[in-house]
Amino acid sequence: MTAATMDFAISPTSRPLPAAEREAVLKEPGFGQTFTDHMVTLRWSAERGWHDGRLEPYGAFTLEPATSVFHYGQALFEGMKAYRRPDGAVTLFRPDANAARFNASARRMAMPELPPEIFVKAVELLVAHDRAWVPEGAGRSLYLRPFMIATDPSLGFTHPSRTFLFCVVASPATAYFGGGTPRPLSVWLSTNYTRAVRGGTGYAKTGGNYAGAFAAGLEATAHGCDQVVWLDAEEHRWAEEMGGMNLFFVHARPGGRPRLTTPPLTGTLLPGITRDSLLTLAPKLGYDAVESPVSIDQWREECASGELTEVFACGTAAVIAPVGTVKSENGQWTVSDGEPGPVTLRLRRELLGIQHGSAPDPEGWVHHVR
Repeated sequence: MTAATMDFAISPTSRPLPAAEREAVLKEPGFGQTFTDHMVTLRWSAERGWHDGRLEPYGAFTLEPATSVFHYGQALFEGMKAYRRPDGAVTLFRPDANAARFNASARRMAMPELPPEIFVKAVELLVAHDRAWVPEGAGRSLYLRPFMIATDPSLGFTHPSRTFLFCVVASPATAYFGGGTPRPLSVWLSTNYTRAVRGGTGYAKTGGNYAGAFAAGLEATAHGCDQVVWLDAEEHRWAEEMGGMNLFFVHARPGGRPRLTTPPLTGTLLPGITRDSLLTLAPKLGYDAVESPVSIDQWREECASGELTEVFACGTAAVIAPVGTVKSENGQWTVSDGEPGPVTLRLRRELLGIQHGSAPDPEGWVHHVR
């Protein structure tokens, strides 16, 4: 099946949000609070494959209490954005990479893969119809949430669901931790909870990974921190992720190029698209970039010696978020002076420039919505 053979029925809403109310939302969109006028849905069954594609008014689903997703958590999602360029055009950023990760998650969760061209077509269709909802300004975007859930009305658990629902919804947004110059975050090193183990679902973007993270997030909040940093499951020694974002460590090297280090993908980390983009972008900006384990002891000792000068997290929702303070059961320390560093801010500026169209796109990452 190709995008050309998948037709979507178009049923526009008869009650779009009035333009004045929409513009009021776009001035201060927040994150994930208000949704656009439409959604795209697509269904799959073992007998028919993918079928019944629709663009329809945003609204509630009707599902039976015995629907499989409620009981066994067979679900996955993606996070991506549409951007308004200076000339008014609307673009996506690397949607092919989101489509590939969506299917990697689907394979792990025993769910049907969606042909990448249909994934992109569904996203494009929603953005094209709701393009008036794409806000202007660096750091602002239309956040897109493609997701898939199991819909069998059955409590049987010996096999995966035989029916699924794919949907795309959209919400105007600022960067998750705010636009403009990002504030430094405080993080809590979690030793009481584990996010993922090898062979598990850590690399899949499935809802259960996030539900399982809430308790550790509350623990971080109780210690006055913004986010939790996950450690490896076996030794609780190696840094893995911050919340749902990938981590980068910046080492100063007098007389040489600064080095960015990010933990390697071992199956327990989400393969972030922002992470991958920064590994490509950093060398072009004069920085070395490597994938290598970073221990908590190393993090603390190199901050004390001044060798480790910046730490930041990255992801679609937050873009790039600097880490200023680290807390744990064994004390706390500050990264450099606790403020966002020059490498962090430059990478953020360059990445936003590519996404919003104010900087060149040599890698061809920008995808124009027709």
